[in-house]
Amino acid sequence: MKEYITLFISAVVVNNFVLTRFLGLCIFFGVSKNLNASIGMGMAVTSVITLSSILAWAVYNFVLLPFQLTFLTTVVFVLLIASFVQLLEMVIKKYLPNLYHMWGIYLLLIATNCVVLGVPLLNTESSYPFIKSIVHAIGSGIGFALALILMASLREKLRYADVPKPLEGLGIAFILAGMLALAFLGFSGMITL
Repeated sequence: MKEYITLFISAVVVNNFVLTRFLGLCIFFGVSKNLNASIGMGMAVTSVITLSSILAWAVYNFVLLPFQLTFLTTVVFVLLIASFVQLLEMVIKKYLPNLYHMWGIYLLLIATNCVVLGVPLLNTESSYPFIKSIVHAIGSGIGFALALILMASLREKLRYADVPKPLEGLGIAFILAGMLALAFLGFSGMITL
């Protein structure tokens, strides 16, 4: 049990994909303008990462590995992720149209988000068993959501701050991201996997 908790905390904080590995920055900067959109996107990315990791693990271990087709891993994982994102888009468009319009183009970017592809690839590369794959995927998704929500909170507070004209918008966002990354890098080395 301790091993799973360590893996989860490592994925959320110590090895956070956005703030320590710098993956998924397109959605991170694009959606973090609005806190509500960030919360929703964090949930969507977490669910897509988890579901795609489950399917990717099954396909890898029951199809690609036995038939010695591991060279197709990346292509197969991309197809799985794209399928999940299309399904998610259809469901959200039908049942949550306000959220669908709030996310805009960033919903489609989940399919090409390197975090969503990186987690299943890292799970297979690390030879995680099924439960470890799920724990790592959920932790990575929650870590992504945490980074997104922290950034959105800070950016909403900055709307009322006196930011110098040249730094308004994306400039101050990069400075905030750097400061968050420094804070998260303070945890590096605490858990080694």
